[in-house]
Amino acid sequence: MGMTPEQANALVREQEPFIFGRMFGAVEKVRERMERACQALENAGILYAVIGGNAVAAWVATKDDGAVRNTRDVNLLLRGEDLDRATEAMQSVGFYRDKVMDVTVFLDGPDGKPSQGVHILRAEQKVKETYASPAPRIDQSIMIEGKRIVELEELVRMKLNSYRDKDRTHLRDMIGVGLIDENWPSRFESPLDERLQTLLDDPEG
Repeated sequence: MGMTPEQANALVREQEPFIFGRMFGAVEKVRERMERACQALENAGILYAVIGGNAVAAWVATKDDGAVRNTRDVNLLLRGEDLDRATEAMQSVGFYRDKVMDVTVFLDGPDGKPSQGVHILRAEQKVKETYASPAPRIDQSIMIEGKRIVELEELVRMKLNSYRDKDRTHLRDMIGVGLIDENWPSRFESPLDERLQTLLDDPEG
């Protein structure tokens, strides 16, 4: 059951000295978590690519840093054969390997929350059998400020495959800053091309 307006106002008054510190601190923790994970993998010589909301943010920032949207978790692409080595590297900097709903997650500390962990997808494998295409190859990535970020076309493909509400929001963000235009649907197979065309035709829909 949700809060009443009166209860919400009371909660704000109670926590007023801490709210903005928590808000900005949460953003900084995601950035630090991504930096630590990427550096650990780089130091171990393990290929990876940043995917998900942080990859979207990096690409959007190339056009308009004011349009960047924060995200609460970190998503990385790894080759299946590198997962054991990656586990050693991640554990060396304080992460704990776990599995949540068949997805490998590195929790940030023994009491870390899965929603705030580092989520791993396997390169060249479908996340779900119903997806039109598999995840990208590791080499389909580009270096941005010392981190490997999945290439734009492959990132868009991943978002079109998932096509959840937050994926559509990320796609709209990329459309909004001009990373994606009317020439892009032809790059993708069905039904991904139709999904992207729908968003281009009606970004607010």
